[in-house]
Amino acid sequence: MMRVGFPPCLPSHPVLVGTMSPAIALAFLPLVVTLLVRYRHYFRLLVRMVLLRSLRDCLSGLRIEERAFSYVLTHALPGDPSHILTTLDHWSSHCEYLGHMGPVKGQILMRLVEERAPASVLELGTHCGYSTLLIARALPPEGRLLTVEWDPRMAVVAEKLIRLAGFDERTVELIVSSSEEVIPRLQTQYLLNQADMVLLAHRPRCYLRDLQLLEAHALLPAGATVLADHVLFPGAPRFLQYAKNCGRYRCRLHHTGLPDFPAIKDGIAQLTYTGPS
Repeated sequence: MMRVGFPPCLPSHPVLVGTMSPAIALAFLPLVVTLLVRYRHYFRLLVRMVLLRSLRDCLSGLRIEERAFSYVLTHALPGDPSHILTTLDHWSSHCEYLGHMGPVKGQILMRLVEERAPASVLELGTHCGYSTLLIARALPPEGRLLTVEWDPRMAVVAEKLIRLAGFDERTVELIVSSSEEVIPRLQTQYLLNQADMVLLAHRPRCYLRDLQLLEAHALLPAGATVLADHVLFPGAPRFLQYAKNCGRYRCRLHHTGLPDFPAIKDGIAQLTYTGPS
């Protein structure tokens, strides 16, 4: 007797099984292309600042700031801050992206220092020393700059660059510590009664905390200028909101782009302290 069998179970829509993934991919392709085109500058920045930098760090055993200083040693004129700054700009544009302040923001910073002629300047975030040289160049005679860097290895590079440019410790004093620890000790340990100008250039998430610390320790005289870099990218929204709404500052924003990436918008916030509210 012949037994009748039944065919194995098959998908109810066999045609869709093989075509589902390509169809989804094609559906998302315009979105992916749009994102790549719209945010191409950010992708380029990511590649240069993260991927390539990490690769070169591993291959050389040096940080990017250390490689930049080696380039400066062989290409810049010792004792000439202007030439050292130009050399750093050239290296960042043509060799490795340094992520420094750059010439456009640098001109804004120098102009403000020259206009206000501060007797004492506090910089939080020395980095490689680029903005430190800009400030030191523009200081009035007998002006003093205290710059704070939390990373010891970074501080070593900055110290060498500052001294190579010809500034001694009477003009530029480098403090290796965190800003949160240094600010309460500025008056007693470092004899800085008040700062006529402050540059915030370390971590934007710390700007508001450190500004309030400066206020709490009476380190800002009426009329003091507080400058904050990178307030739009990566951004410091809480800092800006506080400065605009607390009633203690007159605020202005200098719109710029990132060095070598002008399409990525950034800015320097300029605050003028009017005194306790």
